Amino acid sequence: MVVLEVLVLQSAKFKYFCLPMRKIELEIVALSHSVTQSTSYAIVLAEVNGSQRLPIVIGPLEAQSIAVVLENMQISRPLTHDLMKNFMKAVNVDLQEIVISDVQEGIFYSKLICHTENDIIEIDSRTSDALALAVRFGCPIYIYEDVLKKLDKQDKRMNEPAFSPEPEEPEKSSALASGNLSRMSLEELEQLLQEVLDQEDYIRAIAIRDEINKRK
Repeated sequence: MVVLEVLVLQSAKFKYFCLPMRKIELEIVALSHSVTQSTSYAIVLAEVNGSQRLPIVIGPLEAQSIAVVLENMQISRPLTHDLMKNFMKAVNVDLQEIVISDVQEGIFYSKLICHTENDIIEIDSRTSDALALAVRFGCPIYIYEDVLKKLDKQDKRMNEPAFSPEPEEPEKSSALASGNLSRMSLEELEQLLQEVLDQEDYIRAIAIRDEINKRK
């Protein structure tokens, strides 16, 4: 889906000049381990009513924050992005949309388009944080068409990292890479599920929960 955003510029000759900015709407279609960085995750964005795909590598904390919402998981205490949403709502700021506005050397730049009672505010944001907020507010995700053209022009591979996330703890990475869930008993799986939930390791909790549901 393509929409137009009007950019109003002031010049010496003309008071206003309107430049249409074409935006393509995206949706989240997948969240998985990154094939390029074993301790990171890849979130795949797809064009709404289109065929374009945009994989972006994000850090483990942001991935878990997004997964909690996508999987409708119940958590005991609010995560950082929950806190951000609660604060924004408390001061009457509503997130209307997020826009992936630029890409430089494989790093994507995004902005939050927020509405207040009397104004529209644009806030610079990491793409991972913007996506974590978007799923919480249920707002649309856009990318400027020029950004996609820029990627093509620079001959960028679409699965390059959007940014360099912080390294994951070795023991957690090892646990996430483990493929032995099928060998565990149902009782062991339920015990392990509680342990990873206590550790707030929601990505692994999803895999364990799916294995338990498959057994039942």
